[in-house]
Amino acid sequence: MKIAIIGMGRVGATIAFNIVMKELCDHLILANRNVSKAAGDAMDLQHSLAFCQHSMQITSSAISDVKAADIVVITTSVPTSTKMSSRMELGIANVALFKELIPVIASNNPDAVLLVVSNPVDALTYLTTQLSGFPSSQVIGLGTLIDSARFRVMLSQREQIHPDDLRAYILGEHGSNQFPVFSQAVVGSETINDNLSHREIFKQVTEAGFKVYHYKGYTNFAIASASCEVIRTIVYDNHRTMPLCTYFDEWLGIMDNCFSIPVVVGRKGILRYLYPTLNDNEQQDLTANAIRIKDNINKLLDL
Repeated sequence: MKIAIIGMGRVGATIAFNIVMKELCDHLILANRNVSKAAGDAMDLQHSLAFCQHSMQITSSAISDVKAADIVVITTSVPTSTKMSSRMELGIANVALFKELIPVIASNNPDAVLLVVSNPVDALTYLTTQLSGFPSSQVIGLGTLIDSARFRVMLSQREQIHPDDLRAYILGEHGSNQFPVFSQAVVGSETINDNLSHREIFKQVTEAGFKVYHYKGYTNFAIASASCEVIRTIVYDNHRTMPLCTYFDEWLGIMDNCFSIPVVVGRKGILRYLYPTLNDNEQQDLTANAIRIKDNINKLLDL
């Protein structure tokens, strides 16, 4: 199993560390526009192998030299501003960056599953699907997996139940245009009710990423953990269900869009979509958010 990470900023480096500690591949390639940064990270991680039971080849390269990977994790991005208030602010510059890099990555790695972590992830996943020519099953955006994880953790703290025992999804955009699916949220066989207390938790979730960002200047640990959960599911063909960003022709009446929906993930990427039964309020949330998400994508990509 060969995994490549494109972009060795804080998120890329943390994902690389997690891959090594979790022993998820045989060959890890670190690639960056600044090749010496990737070389330094590779050397540093090589020194950690003495504390791992699984032998692994760790190399570095220019982005254009990454070839024949099974999974390509894309975290590359223009620098963020400490005053950033929306992920869309990265859009124009990251779209230009992806237009330069994705055709090369896709050409050199035709059988890879592409995992898009860079923001704005919904628009960039849409763009990556277009530029790569890959089927949408082969291009995955991290999307609201991280928002759903935050939601479960905060709910677990309120309910005093382990977060892994809660099933609660946030769907839509990894951003302001997202919504919780309370009608399908359960712990054991008990419904997680849609009430004011739980709505307040959802509000905190929508602000959580930027709260961390404004405290420390970036986010990396939870995003890297979420990314590695997707990677592990692909590596071991686990057929796990996750809310992830994908381009689709149609889903629950929404046409030609790209945002997080429940999917089943395995070795070849997204294996199938799941179609939860939404209540009337959730269907209205889906329709309204889908319009805004597609409008953002159209404006950003000049479609």
